[in-house]
Amino acid sequence: MRKLFGTDGIRGVANQEPMTVEMALQLGRAAAYVFKQDDRRHRVVIGKDTRLSGYLFESALIAGICSMGVDVLVVGPMPTPAIAFITRSLRADAGIMISASHNPYEDNGIKFFSRNGFKLPDDLEAKIEKLMSSGEINSIRPTATEVGKAYRIDDAEGRYIEFVKNSLSKGLTLEGLRIVLDCANGAAYKVAPKVFQELGAEVVIYHDRPNGTNINQDCGSLYPDVIRDGVIKHKADVGISLDGDADRVIFADEQGREVDGDHILAVCALDMLKEGRLHNNTLVTTVMSNMGLDIAIKGAGGRIIKTAVGDRYVVAEMLSNNCNLGGEQCGHMVFMDHNTTGDGVLAALQLLAVMKKNKRPLSDLASCMQKLPQVLINIDVDEKKPIEQMPKVQKIIQSAEDELAGEGRVLIRYSGTQSMARVMIEGKNQQRINELAYEISRQIEEEIGCRSARAH
Repeated sequence: MRKLFGTDGIRGVANQEPMTVEMALQLGRAAAYVFKQDDRRHRVVIGKDTRLSGYLFESALIAGICSMGVDVLVVGPMPTPAIAFITRSLRADAGIMISASHNPYEDNGIKFFSRNGFKLPDDLEAKIEKLMSSGEINSIRPTATEVGKAYRIDDAEGRYIEFVKNSLSKGLTLEGLRIVLDCANGAAYKVAPKVFQELGAEVVIYHDRPNGTNINQDCGSLYPDVIRDGVIKHKADVGISLDGDADRVIFADEQGREVDGDHILAVCALDMLKEGRLHNNTLVTTVMSNMGLDIAIKGAGGRIIKTAVGDRYVVAEMLSNNCNLGGEQCGHMVFMDHNTTGDGVLAALQLLAVMKKNKRPLSDLASCMQKLPQVLINIDVDEKKPIEQMPKVQKIIQSAEDELAGEGRVLIRYSGTQSMARVMIEGKNQQRINELAYEISRQIEEEIGCRSARAH
């Protein structure tokens, strides 16, 4: 069983358990041992976002990895998907990203990529955890010329920029588009503006001045009002909002209305379906996606596969079913023809390509999907008691499902990255699903305690 790793690596408050320097040092040693398959010289790529605590964990990981005789390739602040790409590009044995994604700056996290650019399976993460605590590798101490070295990769930024630009068809540019871009003071603050500018777009840039503590602070994909207002103010064609590590993206259309991951998946999947480019006519998404996405894709002759929440599970299902498009409502979108993980900048380019190719505004394209009314309540909890062990909660859930009678759904789950329970209900009547969601939320609060509840 994994205790440190959640749905997206290890995450927590920086410099407190489990996100301590001591843990990162041991993690580096254990990971290096796992990735070192033979007697040749091995290499691991390390990138990070713009959090102040990134320096702590970067240094600790480098020390742990080098202590096992493995070299480190340091790229500095770069998007999470860039680390997946650079790991493959440099033929490294693994990649590590230091980031807590959309979390506030005081948090941090560590996630791994295999040499092929995919996130590690659960069993390999469990193996790394076991090595950290078992003492099995304590005696492995290379000396002299056998210890690892750290190298800085100066051209990593340029490599990634060219990589994502090349995801567009040859000859296609973004000339004539005015874009409002929110970089979230995060990992893409350098590369994202250059990508869109070099392709010919006029770019109005927000939040590209990270100071170590302002990542995701009232900006980025969790605060779509920034680009919504920006689009109106600058009379832009589209707004693009990345999160702290730029593995997800949210949009605003030319009228200043938010366009989330479900709508973008619908637009891109239908375009690929029409052109025969959607493998097996199938889109992979999660249980959190709105039922309106199912209706749009199935209505065009496509198919939907749903997974647990987390882009790692989306990717696993895509690989299993030979699918090339998948993603989440929150803005993780995986275009497997181009990258192996969620990539906010690349996803934005794919959407802009559909707009340019069809000469249609985003508001028009996004109308291909009509959302079923939905309510989501996030509850900060003190513990993650299994839902099935709370009979009063189960009773209210069953009652709500009976009332919806197949014309909606109830989904209760715990976040894999935060101490939070999520209550999501879809149905035809917005007022009634709000009432049902609050009834369930109140019962959860009574049974396990909470700090606060927030509706979305």
